[in-house]
Amino acid sequence: MLLDGEDVVAQARPAPVDAEPPEAVSLAEAVAARERHVRVGSDVFRECFTCGIRAEHDGLDIHAGPVPGREPLHAAPWVAREPSYEVVWAAIDCPGAYAVGAEGRGEAVLGRMAARVDRVPAEGESCVVLSWPLGEDGRKLFAGTALLSAEGELLAVARQTWIVPRRGDERLPTPPG
Repeated sequence: MLLDGEDVVAQARPAPVDAEPPEAVSLAEAVAARERHVRVGSDVFRECFTCGIRAEHDGLDIHAGPVPGREPLHAAPWVAREPSYEVVWAAIDCPGAYAVGAEGRGEAVLGRMAARVDRVPAEGESCVVLSWPLGEDGRKLFAGTALLSAEGELLAVARQTWIVPRRGDERLPTPPG
């Protein structure tokens, strides 16, 4: 359990990962996809460790963009610096937001993520991060993410649920009965 003072921020428990990654993307294709990156969300996420544009240049600098000819698949290159399980989880977190981020949706926040890490990359190893949409149910948006070696070896995979918060003018449905 992750706490902020006495407030529960996140809880963890074992869960199956129900996501099958698409065919691998080459490192060159991931570089081309990054060039097509379109920033989603507000400047409040500018400092994000994974996808932010940090003044300290201490983040992962993963900027996923649509893979030419394979939309809605998104990809980005990533060089593992100081790799760990926690950093791999971060690398496969935010790219899912780009896979489900359509114009006009507003800010989507991660609600749930089940991930499996098969191998932490070596320091300095070039990798490819993938993300793809898996459908939606109202304000719930589903995505898959994966981390591959430059040779296409699956290193980690995740299934995510993103939530689009209600706008202030939306009303809760009236319960039946």
